[in-house]
Amino acid sequence: QGQPVESGGGLVQAGGSLRLSCVIRRSILSVFTSRLRGWYRQAPGKERELVASIDSGGDIIYADSVKGRFTISRDNARKTVYLQMNSLKPEDTGVYYCRFGNDGNESWGQGTQVTVSS
Repeated sequence: QGQPVESGGGLVQAGGSLRLSCVIRRSILSVFTSRLRGWYRQAPGKERELVASIDSGGDIIYADSVKGRFTISRDNARKTVYLQMNSLKPEDTGVYYCRFGNDGNESWGQGTQVTVSS
């Protein structure tokens, strides 16, 4: 149904910004728009957690820890999901993964590292 490929991670100082991109390869537009698209992250020694997601109806969910700082969006024509991250904190450090698809039928990207220095 599609393979997510992330980009845009890097090293940034606290208070800075990054924008992550996730292009869903090998997906047709109707599939892209009808599936859940989300960003998750995993910090060292911790479980993977939801950061933000947008479903087929356009409903958006954010983790409490990123509300007001992160924004998820999508470009249907490009079959791409973005995560704009502002006011970054050291605790935002981790590997960020893009998820595509509904429960039980999802696919994951390889992840992109985000490191926020204090």
